[in-house]
Amino acid sequence: MENKELYDYLIKIQSIAKIGLVFSKDPYAITNYQQINDLTREMLEKFMEIKFNRPNYFSRDIYPTPSVTVRTVILSEDRQKALFVREANTQTYSFPGGWADLYDSASQTAKNEASQEAGADIDIIRLVGILNRTPFKTSVYIPEYLIIFEARLVGDLHEHEYETDEVRWFSLEQLPPLSRKVCREEIDRIIEAIKNGKTIFD
Repeated sequence: MENKELYDYLIKIQSIAKIGLVFSKDPYAITNYQQINDLTREMLEKFMEIKFNRPNYFSRDIYPTPSVTVRTVILSEDRQKALFVREANTQTYSFPGGWADLYDSASQTAKNEASQEAGADIDIIRLVGILNRTPFKTSVYIPEYLIIFEARLVGDLHEHEYETDEVRWFSLEQLPPLSRKVCREEIDRIIEAIKNGKTIFD
């Protein structure tokens, strides 16, 4: 069994266990579901060599669903450049964005992240698309939906927070070293969709 098949298999078993923990009323069944959940979690941690100890799919005791990330492509007035932020810890670049916070809409998350990471106040122009990101197909550790907006800058850039240490315009034809948070293939799909006014999904 290859890595991706093993991962998908473990995730499916753990999903069944989590659903059982949420909906089962039988004490014996709940005990069994908890044991399956703990075993698959331990196997996944060993398999991927990381600890799932932050609030994500692996620790939520609710029906398992993908996490949600929002990123925003902020274009220059001539639509030839995009605003990128450099992550302080990796020194690689990405579109401003991050995890969606509870009770914030997707567009509000986009505005919050653009302000925090890029010091940018923005107007959302349109939804570019929603990408399904899974381990071994993309560079993520857990399944997530990536929501992408196109936006324009309002006013000048202001001070941003500590997670990023550079905010810079790059030509859409000459991209900087990219963060693992959005891989080159995804960036190319996003840029092509923006240039052609398309909406992408899956």
